[in-house]
Amino acid sequence: MDLETVRTFVAAADAGQFQEAAAELEVTQQAVSKRIATLERNLAVRLFTRTPRGAELTIDGQAFLPHARELLRVAERAVASVRTGRRPLRIDVLASRSAQSGLMRGFHRAHPEIELDVLMLFDIETAVAAIRSGAIDASFRAVSVPGRPLPEDVESVRVLDEPLQLLTGPAHALAGARSVTLDQLAGHRIWMPGIVPGTEWAAYYDDLTAEFDLTIEATGPNFGSDALLDTIADTPALATFMGEHTRLVWPADHGLRRIPITDPTPVYPHSLLWHRDNPNPALAVLRAHLATAAAGHGAAGTWIPRWAAPR
Repeated sequence: MDLETVRTFVAAADAGQFQEAAAELEVTQQAVSKRIATLERNLAVRLFTRTPRGAELTIDGQAFLPHARELLRVAERAVASVRTGRRPLRIDVLASRSAQSGLMRGFHRAHPEIELDVLMLFDIETAVAAIRSGAIDASFRAVSVPGRPLPEDVESVRVLDEPLQLLTGPAHALAGARSVTLDQLAGHRIWMPGIVPGTEWAAYYDDLTAEFDLTIEATGPNFGSDALLDTIADTPALATFMGEHTRLVWPADHGLRRIPITDPTPVYPHSLLWHRDNPNPALAVLRAHLATAAAGHGAAGTWIPRWAAPR
């Protein structure tokens, strides 16, 4: 059904005259008559009765009018849903309890007028494809994986260096330490069952273990953060890495310890990725917010893989 004919019908019904409807629509009276005739032909009913006073709705016209109005309202909502600045800003974060999610919560508090649609994509290839197709506006990632640079039409800016901490149970040999160095971690078993080969976080930890002679075990199924915390609390031989801004809650009797890592402090480099031609004004607001509200990066005494530096 042609929406222009429906819009013309509603205008004529409201005006009660084809001439006034033509003036409102900025078309000729003949165009209004042709559109109404086309609509009547498609519906196989008469919508108006012509009278000396103008045009009056028939019974069928009266029945069709509220549905015609709803058709126009639905069409307007459909257009508004994709109009620049009107649809939600769609942002990909790695996990709901991650530092990235915390950055977006801060943005929402600062700009509650901007509607958000936050989702979680698994790997960087999926995220970049979604950025290039327009399915999402931006993604938080570690920029790229070695040997797989970002496409030229995808921009990036580093927004947060998140320090890693050591998480231990109460009986672990390092549980009483105020801080530990990376050299002190050599020989200790770091258990991280969530590492998936081929992901950017797997590449990050591969470089970390290679450079500092660490042992990270990714064995066993990944049953989620609760199971990880239970195991770390109950197993003195195991510890794990956790981002400083990762928000997790565990029972008080677990006795878990977050221990800062120094000399150097390994940091996970969070960056924002977006398509260089994205016109959504809310994306510019997000970028400006992150530039002023997010923590800095590149501090002395920190470590990141060489490949993670933004181009």
